[in-house]
Amino acid sequence: MEWIGFDADDTLWENETFFRSTQAGFARLLEGHAPPERIAAHLFDTECRNLARYGYGIKGFMLSMVQTALELTENRLPGEAVAEILAMGQEMLAHPVHLLEGAAGAVEALSDRRRILITKGDVLDQERKIALSGLAERFDAIEIVQHKTPDAYAAVFARHGITPDRFLMAGNSMNSDVLPVLQAGGNAVLIPHDLTWLHEQGDDPDHPRFHRLERIADLPALVAKLTP
Repeated sequence: MEWIGFDADDTLWENETFFRSTQAGFARLLEGHAPPERIAAHLFDTECRNLARYGYGIKGFMLSMVQTALELTENRLPGEAVAEILAMGQEMLAHPVHLLEGAAGAVEALSDRRRILITKGDVLDQERKIALSGLAERFDAIEIVQHKTPDAYAAVFARHGITPDRFLMAGNSMNSDVLPVLQAGGNAVLIPHDLTWLHEQGDDPDHPRFHRLERIADLPALVAKLTP
C-alpha cells in the first residue's frame, strides 16, 4: 500500500462519547414529555432527516435536538430549555481531544507510507480537533469533506494522484470508511469503536479488499502484509 487513509472521529480520537453524554442530558431535560427510548429514537430520526440540510457534526446535532424538543413538546418548549440545549452543544464544541489508545503510534509507525487524514463534518470543529490532536504534521495531506461517498473519495484520489488499489482506508464506520472506499476501487479496514453511531454501522461485506482489525495498533502489521 502506498497511501494510508485515516478517519478521525472514533478512529484516532474519542467523539461519540461526547454525543452520548449530551444525549443523556437531553433526555433528562425532556423526561416529563416522553420516555428516554422515545426521545432517543425521535432524535435519531430527526438527525437522519437533517443530514442533507446540516451535514454531520455538532451544530447539526444541536439543531436536531431543538427540533426534536419542539416536536415532542408540541411547540411548547420554554426558552430556558432552548438555552440549555445550546449550552450543551457549546460545551461539546469546546471538549478536549482524547487520542484513542495506539492511534498516535500507528500513525507514526506508518511514516514510510503516504498518510492522509480524511474526515467529515463541520470544518471549524474538525480543524480545531486536528490542531489539538498533535497529529497534523504527521500527515502528508488532510481532507475535510461533507459526506464520505464514492464520488468524494474519487475526488480525493484525483486531487492527490492516488491509485485506488494502492490505497487503504482505516476507520470505524462501515458506511463512511469502508463501503464507499470499496466502491471507489480502494481497500478498507474496519476498526470498530464501542460507541459507533447507529447511522454509521453495517454488516461486513464479502469483499476481497475488506479487512477488519480490533485495534488500530495492529494496522502497521496489516499494511506490511498487504504490501507485496
